[in-house]
Order: sequence, then C-alpha cells, then structure tokens
Amino acid sequence: MRTGLDHLPPAKQRELERVVQILFQEFGDATAVATSDWKKQGRILKVILYGSYARGGWVDEPHTAKGYQSDFDLLVIVNNDRLTDRAQFWTTVDDRLNRELAITKTLRTPVNFIVHTLQEVNDGLAHGRYFFMDVARDGIALYQSDDTELHQPKPKTPKQALAMAREYFDEWYPSGGEFYDNFKFNLSQGRSNNAAFQLHQAAERLYHCVLLVCTFYTPHVHNLGFLRTQAERIDPRLVDAWPRDQRGARARFEKLKEAYVKARYSKHYRISEEELAWLGERVEALGQAVQVICEERIAALERSAAA
Repeated sequence: MRTGLDHLPPAKQRELERVVQILFQEFGDATAVATSDWKKQGRILKVILYGSYARGGWVDEPHTAKGYQSDFDLLVIVNNDRLTDRAQFWTTVDDRLNRELAITKTLRTPVNFIVHTLQEVNDGLAHGRYFFMDVARDGIALYQSDDTELHQPKPKTPKQALAMAREYFDEWYPSGGEFYDNFKFNLSQGRSNNAAFQLHQAAERLYHCVLLVCTFYTPHVHNLGFLRTQAERIDPRLVDAWPRDQRGARARFEKLKEAYVKARYSKHYRISEEELAWLGERVEALGQAVQVICEERIAALERSAAA
C-alpha cells in the first residue's frame, strides 16, 4: 500500500497530519480509563486515506455556485471488533473534527471516517466487495503499526455480482419508497416531526441502496451527511439532489439529518410544512437518481454476466 502524499498540496498534507493526531488523541482518551483487558489493549492498527484525495481528482470549491467540496475519507482499522462501537469510542472524534472545522477553523476540509477490524476488511476483500477492493487498490496508509498488507482481493464472478446487486436493489429501493409514502401520509396529517423522521429514513435507505448495489458495502451509520458523501463518490449525479449554493438549502438538509434523533426525542425540534415540502422534493429527486444509477449498474453487470 502506498504511503506518500506528494500528490496533495502541502496545506492538505498538514491537515491530514492534524486529523490523524486528533484520531489518536481522542481514541486514547476514550480508552485511558479502561478496566477490562481488551480495552486496555485497544490499538489503532492502520489509518488509510481513500476516495478522491487518495486517487486524485478531489474538488475543493466551497465558494462556487454549487459549493461542492470533497471530504477526506478515512478507514481506521482497530484490533478488536468492540472498538468499532461508534457511540462508545468515536463520538468525541466526530465532535472534535467538527469543532475544528466549523469553529476554530484549524481544519478546512470535512472529514469522514469508518472503523473496522482487520478481519472485517480482509473478509470484505475475500468476498469481493468493491468498496474494500478500491481501498486496497487506491488507499494511502497515513499510519501503520506494522507493514502487514491487506489480503489479496477475490473478485466475485460476473454472475455472483449480478445476483447480489439485484438482491440489494430489490430489498432497499422499495424500502425507501415505503418510508417516503409514510412521510407523505404523516405530512398530510400535520405530524411534522414524524414526517421528518420518515423522510430521513427514506433518504437513508436510498443511500444504502446505491452504495450496496454499486460497491457491495455500506457503513452502519444513520448520519445522512456521511452517507451522502460516500454515495456521491460513486456518481456525480447524486450531488444534484441537494443544492448547496444557498444557506437555507444547507440548513434544511441539516434539519433532515438531525431528524433521526431529534424528531423523535427532542421537544425542541421544529420543522415547518414548507421545509418538509422542499425536503420531500429533494428526496424524490434523490430517489430518481438512485434508480437510474442502480439500473445502469445492474444492466452493466447483466452484460458482463452474459459475456
């Protein structure tokens, strides 16, 4: 696996150094008061940069009309599956990264990270999951406790890949539609908070659908911002679902992102019918894009299997 960052501007290299420092500092704090042996022995084995900043071709234009900016995508590999619990070990990392991006401005680039064990990554490679294969091919190791290489990928046969993609699409795309129907019903009944939650679930399932169909992998998270970033790496047509050129549009997306928790549990969560109507239109546009992209992917796999 590559280790050099010479293709990145010096400012981006310094940012990544800062991000890795934050990962280790906050993870160290989360395990510092451990009493159980497995937690005391918890270690980060690798930090791997993947995605556009690893391959090249990133976009850094937050002030343009579209306002699009690529994120740093990181895979953190740990030595125990219990350390992948995001709520227990990684929430403070998220908070710290967001604070340094939005408040202290020590970071200019948003950061997304996923956490897996080495066994999970190698299992993904053994089962031919495109996501892990892309990471193994294009990834850049920002940190390694040793130089142990990831396992060699074992790609699926064309027929296996086609069957899996169809199965994922048939499961996840209709599920998104069901939640969208629930959103419309609750909106018609004036149940704004419930409508917001149902719409969040519709969007979440659409993102899971396109990720699974195209990469055979999706992160186990409910964060729409994270899922959006991961999905938009697959196809730029997904970017168009969410306008970013106006503060109001970005604020409405944030309300939808917050709906997973706050719409159900916070008495302070407020969202208007106008906001919900706009968000509903955007999720509908997202669904149309996801359908096209997934059907194109399945058609390509059908041609490959037939050949």
